[in-house]
Amino acid sequence: MFPNPRVLLAGLRALLVLTLVTGVLYPLLVTGVAQTLMPGRADGSLVREDGRVIGSELIGQTWNDADGEPDPHWFQPRPSASAYDPLATGSGQLAAGDAGLAASVRAARDEVAAFNGVPVDDVPPDAVTASASGVDPHISPAYARIQVDRVAEANGLPPEQVRSLVDDRTEGRDLGFLGEERVNVLLLNLDLRDLIAG
Repeated sequence: MFPNPRVLLAGLRALLVLTLVTGVLYPLLVTGVAQTLMPGRADGSLVREDGRVIGSELIGQTWNDADGEPDPHWFQPRPSASAYDPLATGSGQLAAGDAGLAASVRAARDEVAAFNGVPVDDVPPDAVTASASGVDPHISPAYARIQVDRVAEANGLPPEQVRSLVDDRTEGRDLGFLGEERVNVLLLNLDLRDLIAG
């Protein structure tokens, strides 16, 4: 038996009205408010230089040389299971007790220690483990600090100046108690570039 035409018409009207309200008007309102109150954040916290986008404060990126190896002239981010591809975010999906994960973390710790010329015990956890998203733009202040001497030497700068950049770029906990202190690698490297050019 076919439904009552009046019921079908009422359902169709409700569908059209709700589609208009929730699918068109509400998104336009939210976008307009966001663009008015915080346009930079609404657009993805993009970092622009000479009119072109060079990155985002929210997405990490690699700092490699022409051979694809970590460039000693720059602060390095934490590892990424997605190679910092924002379209392929995620972690390696290995359990904490996985023998392969433990071996790869030990190998990465040795590489980070050798690359930065520090003892293995000085390598912080975020230097050898990826974030859950795989695109975290931040590193811990401890990881930034173990890179200071390498970066300073590679760029012919006094370590104190480079250490000062790290201190200036260290962000505190949100609201004073949420999260951890962190350093945005992109912004830190842009400060470093300005110091080198200056």
